[in-house]
Amino acid sequence: MIKYNLKCKKNHEFESWFSNSKEYEKLKRKKLIECIFCKSLEVEKTIMSPRIVNSKKISKTEVMEKELKKIKKDLINIKKFVKQNFEFVGDRFSKEVKNMYYDKKNNKNIYGTATEQEKEELQNEGIELTTIPWVKDDN
Repeated sequence: MIKYNLKCKKNHEFESWFSNSKEYEKLKRKKLIECIFCKSLEVEKTIMSPRIVNSKKISKTEVMEKELKKIKKDLINIKKFVKQNFEFVGDRFSKEVKNMYYDKKNNKNIYGTATEQEKEELQNEGIELTTIPWVKDDN
């Protein structure tokens, strides 16, 4: 596996994993790599720092634990950001999103919960959702 730092024509930066460098080139040629923010297909690799491994042998378990800690830290930061900048609407989420989608005037940042059926109904109406794994505060 190889991780590349990518940037689209609108300067959105993001990371993506590929099975190898040839896989990246193949997907790029077929225009299957898109910006995760704006869906632009004009995406390029940016400068990356190489992964330097010290002479001490690191087990796969240690690497996995390190990666999981980083992912958990990122999820905690996302959760903090959402709680500070979005209004919690609880299980009224589906109704609130529909009101905002069709009203267009009442545009605010919200988060809450929705059942699988509610998520499917929203998608069928053309309303895009993002689900964030919610890390427990005491975990």
